[in-house]
Amino acid sequence: MHQVDHSENIITTDHVSFAYGDRLILDDISLAIHRGDYLGIVGENGSGKTTLIKIILGLQKPTSGTVKLFGKDISVFKEWHRIGYVPQKATSIDANFPATVEEVVLMGRFARRGIFHNITDEDKERVREALTNVDMWQHHDRLIGDLSGGQQQRVFIARALAGEPEIIFLDEPTVGIEHEIKRDFYALLRKLNDELDLTVVLVTHDIDSMTEEAMHIACVDKTLYFHDSVNDYLKGTHGAHHEHTK
Repeated sequence: MHQVDHSENIITTDHVSFAYGDRLILDDISLAIHRGDYLGIVGENGSGKTTLIKIILGLQKPTSGTVKLFGKDISVFKEWHRIGYVPQKATSIDANFPATVEEVVLMGRFARRGIFHNITDEDKERVREALTNVDMWQHHDRLIGDLSGGQQQRVFIARALAGEPEIIFLDEPTVGIEHEIKRDFYALLRKLNDELDLTVVLVTHDIDSMTEEAMHIACVDKTLYFHDSVNDYLKGTHGAHHEHTK
């Protein structure tokens, strides 16, 4: 994998906490994501990792603490096209949904150009590039509902790529995908990280895969109790938490 620029934090959270009423979900999370990183955010179901991502993306407001995106406080950040997002259950769509693969990916251009702009040749070219990068251009004219779950997941990654982001967040993207397809999926993420210099943040409970795939790991269980390289994680820097997160 390529080298990460540790001197440039493109996403930071500073003492972020979040609660639903009296129920504390996140407690004092300070995290920095470096340009070019492939970061795995891991933890058991209900550990708060998805809530953390939603706070970073502005989908939820923290109870306390601050978030900065590309050096700007999230309250004034406007360049959302720089951030791609593939949410949980992105592939849970109606099989009869009347949209082609190309049309679905074209929606990703709205983040950069706005919902009401006329479709241009540049938009079409970016869509073609995005689908080519995930090896799905050959299916561009098929209905999205006719694809397998693994193929649909690639299309939704392409939709995020169509906005030309600098960082992409994927929330539990391999749930329900067979082992062989999952292996190909991780190879795709490595390719995007290496060849497109795309910063990748993968949220998952699959700690074993992340120790093989990611460059850095952040372990979340209400609080952030490990954030460093995979090598340090495997050396046991995090102590007894290794077994807890499997």
